[in-house]
Amino acid sequence: MSESNGRDGESHSTVRNVVFVVLDTARARSVGIQSIADERTAVGAGRTETSPTLVDRDVSSVDRANANPTPTLSQLADEGTAFTNAFATAPWTLPSHASFFTGMFPSEHGTHGGHTCLDDDLRTLPEAFADAGIRTIGVSNNTWITEEFGFDRGFDDLRKGWQFIQSDADMGAVVRGEDLREKIAAARNRLFDGNPFVNAANILYSELLQPTGDDGAARSTDWIADWLTDREDDRPFFLFCNLIEPHVQYDPPKEYAKRFLQDDVSFEDATAIRQDPRAYDCEDYDISDREFAMLRGLYRAELAYVDHHVGRLRAALEAAGEWDDTLFVVCGDHGEHIGEHGFFGHQYNLYDTLLHVPLVCHGGPFTGGGRRDDLVQLLDLPATMLETVGIDDPELREQWSSRSVHPNSDTEPRHAVFAEYVSPQPSIDRLEERFGEIPNRVREFDRRLRAIRTAEYKYVRGDDGFERLHHVPSDPLEETDTSDDNPQRVREFSRRLEEQFEPLSEAEKSGEVAMREGTQERLADLGYL
Repeated sequence: MSESNGRDGESHSTVRNVVFVVLDTARARSVGIQSIADERTAVGAGRTETSPTLVDRDVSSVDRANANPTPTLSQLADEGTAFTNAFATAPWTLPSHASFFTGMFPSEHGTHGGHTCLDDDLRTLPEAFADAGIRTIGVSNNTWITEEFGFDRGFDDLRKGWQFIQSDADMGAVVRGEDLREKIAAARNRLFDGNPFVNAANILYSELLQPTGDDGAARSTDWIADWLTDREDDRPFFLFCNLIEPHVQYDPPKEYAKRFLQDDVSFEDATAIRQDPRAYDCEDYDISDREFAMLRGLYRAELAYVDHHVGRLRAALEAAGEWDDTLFVVCGDHGEHIGEHGFFGHQYNLYDTLLHVPLVCHGGPFTGGGRRDDLVQLLDLPATMLETVGIDDPELREQWSSRSVHPNSDTEPRHAVFAEYVSPQPSIDRLEERFGEIPNRVREFDRRLRAIRTAEYKYVRGDDGFERLHHVPSDPLEETDTSDDNPQRVREFSRRLEEQFEPLSEAEKSGEVAMREGTQERLADLGYL
């Protein structure tokens, strides 16, 4: 059942532009927007490590783990509004982006592992901005968020940030070649897929000119800065940018990695660790605790690198004279497991490690807003952005479950947040095709999951009868299932899930988009296929 934001049409706007930056795979526990005064320990669980809302800490390297990887985001939080309890609706890119583009939950917009395209009949946030006369620009560094999967609707221009020259042909196979012979073979096979001169330019950029350790952030930020300088009209704009550096593979620039790796670990040793989440899940290889600590160091270095480029985006807006007139929103689309709960990557479950994300808003009414601890969903962003710039879009409002978090909104605050994992990605069948026999533990993940989280409890239920209940204050790491001890509370949360959604049933398996070969390779490289 949908929840509307309840606006009465009154505008509280003091900004004219919206810049929406998604730090792909950024989890709340690893960014530095939490102050020391807010540190909480899991005392109730008999622990001494910090709550998952805080910066990661490796016992072997406490000082480095305490280092703030995201000073730009921290400054934005200090000057703007930091939402410390913001949650994604899904644990991976495609359904999460679909939610904050439509204001809908995954089962409502129907975009998930079994149906990978955003349906044409859904209204999107860029369409609402465009129809209000606002220029709409997008830069995506994640293959899912492209025209191939329906995310270009409403954008005047949606660019692929990893390309030097925009093209439907993806030269990623050349980049991924492990030696010169593989690279030459891939270039020969792909050079004439489309315009060979464009393909050659993209290969030249990725092989020789792209900054070491960069996955598109530098190129994207450069392009946005140039666009802000060179644009021909002064219309208000909506600018969306997905920066993918924190996503596997963790391959940050060496100078960033050194800041977060243990003293006795070399950059070469850390980056030599195999990073194949699906192979790890299927027990094709093992990662030791020490290696996971090294991977967490690389991950924080990726956050630090992408945070640097968030600072460059701010500087570009300031140089263009637009900063004071801009609502600047930064969030993660989902989190990441780096050894927690026995997982690597962001599939097959709904732990807070994957759902709890950073969210900071700066500009207009959010400037000087301080810290807000109320429960917020990323699908609340459409209502929030439109209210902030004074746009009412009845078609989008009719479909959404979005609630504005504008400080002057009359919207009822959330008492619970919800999440869904509609269909496994990749499917269990695909895992079997790749690995043959897979562990029973993995086979159990062939299920649909839903979760409800309040300030006190987190309840997860599957369509196979799986369920877990956690008392959040005493078990913030979600390690102790108390469902057997609290049958009445389980019934209450199960009822609330069914009131929010339809009763759990088997997820639809049809509607998967036929992908281009280059897209399949790029998604496979990101661990999705």
